[in-house]
Amino acid sequence: MPTHRRLSAGLAGLLSLLILMFAPPALAQQQADAGGEPAYGSLADLLEDEASRNALIEELRGLEAARTDQAPGVEGAAPPAEIAAQAPSDQRPEQVSFARRMAATTGHLAANMGDQFAALGAAVGGLLGGGEAAAEGADLAPVDLQEAGAAAVNLAILVIATFVVFFVLRAVARPSFRALSGWALRGSEKLAMLRTIVAVAVAAFVDVVVVALAYLAGGFVSSLLVNEVNADATRLALFLNAFLVVELFKAGLRMLFSSGYEGLRLVPVAADQARYCNRFLANLAGFIGYGMLVLVPVLNFNLSPALGSGVGTVIMLLALIFAVAVILKKRTVLRDRLFARAEQSSGPGRVLLRLLGRLWHVLALAYAVLVFAVTVVDPEAALPFVAVATLLTVVYAGLGLLISVVLSQLIGKEIRLSDRLNAAMPRLQARVNTYVPTGLKIIRALLLVLVAVLVLDAWDLYDLAAWYASEAGGRTVSAIVDVLVILAVAALVWIGLASLLEHKLSPKEDADPAAAARAETLMGLFHTTLAIAIIIMTSMIVLSEIGIDIAPLIAGAGVLGLAVGFGAQKLVQDVITGVFIQLENAMNTGDFVSAGGNSGTVERVGIRSVAMRDLAGTYHIVPFSAVGAVSNYTREFGNHVGEYGIAYRESIDDAIVQLEAAFEELKEGPLKDNILAPMTVAGVSALADSSVNIRVVIKASPGMQWAVGRAYNRLVKKYFDQAGIEIPFPHTTLYFGEDRDGSAPAANVRVLGDSRVVDTQDGGR
Repeated sequence: MPTHRRLSAGLAGLLSLLILMFAPPALAQQQADAGGEPAYGSLADLLEDEASRNALIEELRGLEAARTDQAPGVEGAAPPAEIAAQAPSDQRPEQVSFARRMAATTGHLAANMGDQFAALGAAVGGLLGGGEAAAEGADLAPVDLQEAGAAAVNLAILVIATFVVFFVLRAVARPSFRALSGWALRGSEKLAMLRTIVAVAVAAFVDVVVVALAYLAGGFVSSLLVNEVNADATRLALFLNAFLVVELFKAGLRMLFSSGYEGLRLVPVAADQARYCNRFLANLAGFIGYGMLVLVPVLNFNLSPALGSGVGTVIMLLALIFAVAVILKKRTVLRDRLFARAEQSSGPGRVLLRLLGRLWHVLALAYAVLVFAVTVVDPEAALPFVAVATLLTVVYAGLGLLISVVLSQLIGKEIRLSDRLNAAMPRLQARVNTYVPTGLKIIRALLLVLVAVLVLDAWDLYDLAAWYASEAGGRTVSAIVDVLVILAVAALVWIGLASLLEHKLSPKEDADPAAAARAETLMGLFHTTLAIAIIIMTSMIVLSEIGIDIAPLIAGAGVLGLAVGFGAQKLVQDVITGVFIQLENAMNTGDFVSAGGNSGTVERVGIRSVAMRDLAGTYHIVPFSAVGAVSNYTREFGNHVGEYGIAYRESIDDAIVQLEAAFEELKEGPLKDNILAPMTVAGVSALADSSVNIRVVIKASPGMQWAVGRAYNRLVKKYFDQAGIEIPFPHTTLYFGEDRDGSAPAANVRVLGDSRVVDTQDGGR
């Protein structure tokens, strides 16, 4: 209800109350002049009395106090006096229970509907009864049938001319709509939504231009009718304004549910579903729009406000019945579609879709009943508010959904990098395709929260502007933005540094398994260290940004780190030494090494220790802190260093010839691929007690020097035997002594098992 009407009603009620309370009975029964108006002179006499005037002042103050106790900003609320009349006398209006206030509001709605239907019945009865007496009894203005017929003809001419121009312009614009739809459907799928948005925007502009031109054409026809036949300009303007509002609303519907052009449809539904939704909403909008914006004002002005109000109630009631019937008819269809969409989703989205599928018809019915109720109770104030709030809700939800779909299509199902980049950073593509969907889910969640907040603000359930203007609101928004930026930067730093580590440590395609194992070990170590560092730093910065003092956390972490450092010195030494050993590539899996007093084949290289297995099969685990030096026998190449002894009586040169002959046969044997260079004869390395030692060196593949040495030793024995070169073995010399002239006594040697016995003392017999 407008302010001036509420003020007039309040003054009239106050005037009546004063007359009934303070005027004497005889004065209350007096009548004014023949017009039947109140005796204002008697009221002036009443105000001249000091006692009556003071009582009036007190009464006014009481009414002001009761008015301020009413909830502010609620249009159509029951007056405090009504609420107080329904509550105990010692209860203030704001203390009335919610159930009682709801009952009062429902009763007020029922009373309004009853009054409007009664007035409508009286007006219809007056029209059907005919005559001035019937019209006056029904509070109807006299109707001039000739004038009404002329007005109807003028309005019909305007309606027909406007819609003819509109349909002709729509037919002219149809090829452009078809071309835009075809363009939106062509091209890559990744940019399909962007093309659709551009095409829909251009089509909407063309649609609005068509509506505007039809409106201007109608305005031209209206001016002709006003000038030529003296038609009522206001009545014609009512239709033109209604045409503009309704057709612009239908243009918006065509943006969402374009049934004839698939490429110009923003809502992803089939053509038959889009056609049904468009037809239902367009018919409902046309029925309500033209009825409430044309028929009701004409009846209000030309016949009776009661008749117009009653017709408006009937229009909204019929629209409510139609909407309820369609909602109940399509309840299971839309529920099944939402359930099917939920099966394709996961996480909170799936839960929300299933919940919406079960409750969508309840929400739609509640909204329809709400619109009908506010139309009946307070159409002048509440109905525009509901319309604006509904429009804002649709806009916010549509924009949120549109942005979400655009982001999904821009990013695509999978991001593919170039082959060169994948070769240098093999895990970058997988990492990007892991974090980008996560970021997309966060953006969608934030969009959902933002849409919910904006919708609450549109329905005046939450004052977003006032909250943002407050200190807490500004600080909260700033903290949220800062935290999102920090998380995004942390993710970029992690992706960049982790990819750089992969680029530096990834083995080549032709690398051996040992090098690949070393690279995997180092990447795991550095990835873990980098992840821990980034997580700790990001957490500290985020906590600081949201207002938590991190100084105690830093101090506590420092003390804890110091305690752990003292208690785990050996462990820290193991890890640090292991890192440097691996950085220097001292050993890899499969190498034969000597470390920490043990020798064997490396089976595992960890962060803290190395595991080896020796020739006897014993498994050794050596911590890196116990490794003073690493001797690796399988790095690049190995040498077989052999020393071969010959008797002193043998020729050294002949022996070297036989050694070289043995090497020539070795080069032709099964180990020829493991010999990397010609044999080197170092020469005589020692004049031993019973042999002359000759040293040779054979360069072999890493780890094969022992096999080459064993094969060469076999060939040396073979060639020395063939050449008759003695490989000396230990000799024992018996000394029998000698006399001064150098002669020695003869030894008495007997050979057992021989028939002859030699006795040197008897002359050898």
